[in-house]
Amino acid sequence: MTHTVNIIGAGPGGLACAMLLAHAGIRVRILERASVPGGRTSTISTPEGFHFDLGPTFFLYPRILEEIFTTCGYDLNREIEMIKLDPQYRLVFGNSGELLATPNTQRMEEAVTALSPADAGSFTRFMTYTREKFEKFAPVLEKPFESWFDLASPDLLRLLPLLSPWRSLDAELGRFFSDERIRLAFTFQSKYLGMSPFRCPSLFSILSFLEYEHGVYHPIGGCGAVSVAMARIAQQMGVEILYNEPVESIRFEGRRVAALRTSQAEYTADATVINADFARTMTRLIPDHLRRRWNNRSIESKRFSCSTFMLYLGLDGIYEHVPHHTIYLSEHYRENLADIEKHHRIGIDPSMYVQNACVTDPSLAPRGMSTLYILVPVTHRHPNVDWRREAPRFREIALDQLERVGIHDVRKKIRYERMLTPDDWEDQYEIYRGATFNLSHNLGQMLHKRPHNRFEELAGVYLVGGGTHPGSGLPVIYSSARITSKLLLKDLGVFQPENRSIDRKEWTQAPSTREASLACSTGLFQNSQLNPQE
Repeated sequence: MTHTVNIIGAGPGGLACAMLLAHAGIRVRILERASVPGGRTSTISTPEGFHFDLGPTFFLYPRILEEIFTTCGYDLNREIEMIKLDPQYRLVFGNSGELLATPNTQRMEEAVTALSPADAGSFTRFMTYTREKFEKFAPVLEKPFESWFDLASPDLLRLLPLLSPWRSLDAELGRFFSDERIRLAFTFQSKYLGMSPFRCPSLFSILSFLEYEHGVYHPIGGCGAVSVAMARIAQQMGVEILYNEPVESIRFEGRRVAALRTSQAEYTADATVINADFARTMTRLIPDHLRRRWNNRSIESKRFSCSTFMLYLGLDGIYEHVPHHTIYLSEHYRENLADIEKHHRIGIDPSMYVQNACVTDPSLAPRGMSTLYILVPVTHRHPNVDWRREAPRFREIALDQLERVGIHDVRKKIRYERMLTPDDWEDQYEIYRGATFNLSHNLGQMLHKRPHNRFEELAGVYLVGGGTHPGSGLPVIYSSARITSKLLLKDLGVFQPENRSIDRKEWTQAPSTREASLACSTGLFQNSQLNPQE
């Protein structure tokens, strides 16, 4: 008998889960509300010929997705062309100074020392220490956490001194770097989780480590092109993807989902995987009386990540001197974070991220033109900010901030423009409170305290994506797909084919050795160029 699984949403987690389930012989159906795959990791394409990533633009730690492709009989490097960036990005500090981040250890040491002589040698010490942390903690991120009993394992308890969960990310980096600007260079990655480095747990120092150890990549066509390739492969494997077909209601039999209903049909299945935004799906599609732990009142009380104010600009000309990725860190960085997380208001000197992707990938714009992707972290949707009134003013603030990173006279060059506010993230993209990075990753909302991959409230329902364990960020979302698919197959009593996975040692060896082996085997990373979430 062939089992059938319905998946709500064709985001990266849903697509990866679909591939793994199809490989195991499951009949998989994905119901997607949009006309393209990828969810937040999709592509905005305009009639003028501009292409933008809607959400994520950094492609990090390819190992997990590469293993998923290998398991399913595909080669990630053959399906998707990627360029490894060096420098990875430019950091501009509002209180003076710049740093070109490079995966080359010697050059990175020299760059850190030039900015802060007192921190000479600290980069190597940080990498050595965090490499051990990552190697020991990575297996934790690859298994489910369904109760506090999972925390009591001897292996995890032995890791506590190394992980130091009681320490903030900024305090952790303070053990290595004395200059606050250098600490910011290795902690701003907490924004991938929608959190402040002064509140984010110290174990997430592995985020910056992964960038320098394994590189920052640009998939040709953008991260949305990865989603397109995954959807194509899933369909080749027999997955049915129904676009423009949002789930409007669910038919229940007791606490079990019996069928998903759209405007077109009712779809029954043996199990259901939710890849849509967790909180939005719960409050919109699952009756409150069926949810005890995650009822509406409980969800309302949880901490949610920040949101983002977005500008997607199609321009005449190309800013050739501006790197692929640039991050501006506000002169008043702490106050900026407090405005976002505590006061829920708009500041006057916001930090921002700018992607100038056409210096690497000209395919994203017509000849002689380019794209600019501007992301400003802001509060999630909150009564303090009326975006209908504030959006035009904040647009001017964002465009003015471009001057700080060397992008001048941009207003005269704009030929296409699209803006997204937290209101738009919620209303157009079905994201609860417009919190683009889902539930926050504080200690009270991690591991077994996060919504479980085998959803604890309903029978036959599973979660995948940034709203479940392990959390947000593309590599972690792909990891959630592996965890969820394994649990689902086990519950259905389906044999799980052996994975032909890459040896972890290959991804923890010295970077120069690993990169050389990748270059020889794929031939895709020989053109490294110079040069911000489901």
